[in-house]
Amino acid sequence: MPDTLHFLVSGGSGGIGAAVCDQLAARGYVPVVGYHRNAAAADTVATRTGGLALALDLSDEASILAAAERLETLPRLAGVVLAGSPPLTLTPFGKITADDMLAQWQVNVMGPQRLVAELVRRCFRKHKQGAVVGVLTQAMGAGDTGIDGASSGMGAYVIAKHGLAGVLAMAAADYPWLRVRAVKPGYTETRMLEAFDERFLAMQRDKAPFSTPEAVAASITEAATGTPS
Repeated sequence: MPDTLHFLVSGGSGGIGAAVCDQLAARGYVPVVGYHRNAAAADTVATRTGGLALALDLSDEASILAAAERLETLPRLAGVVLAGSPPLTLTPFGKITADDMLAQWQVNVMGPQRLVAELVRRCFRKHKQGAVVGVLTQAMGAGDTGIDGASSGMGAYVIAKHGLAGVLAMAAADYPWLRVRAVKPGYTETRMLEAFDERFLAMQRDKAPFSTPEAVAASITEAATGTPS
């Protein structure tokens, strides 16, 4: 593998994102730890992995452009993992607020589309090579129609993740040389679980063990690099 291959991880200071950075570093990549608010946590991950921290607010066009300009100066960007997401708000369909819908749409749909478009133009196209991995969720459901079995009550979050799936699908369609993948983890032991009632979580844990950030990160890293852990 050529020297100094960087890999951007949006949400890189969070539980799953930080674990992805660790595993990318173990494979010889230099993680770029994308963060919105928690600069201190991003710096900690960057120091631990030999990477660098990068301010990246996916709800802000100027922040996306500034990050893309910085990434363009690196020796080579191998890919991006779209792991950032706003906090989960548990809301039934009929009570989703416009603010919650907008927040999820900006970070899971609009922001990733703008970011990937800029990275293709500035970083990936010159080599006709790059990887894009979107972190979706099992809460989206499954089935041939794509609408069967979604988890009730997760409102704007699940809707926005379907939007992210659309972003990935169009990136793959328009850039067939781009490695586009998606990972759909289930319940994972991260701070996102704080949105749920502990009694509900206990019932879910009785049905099946929750994943760890490290286990989910292994699937993401394999999807991103094309090689198993």
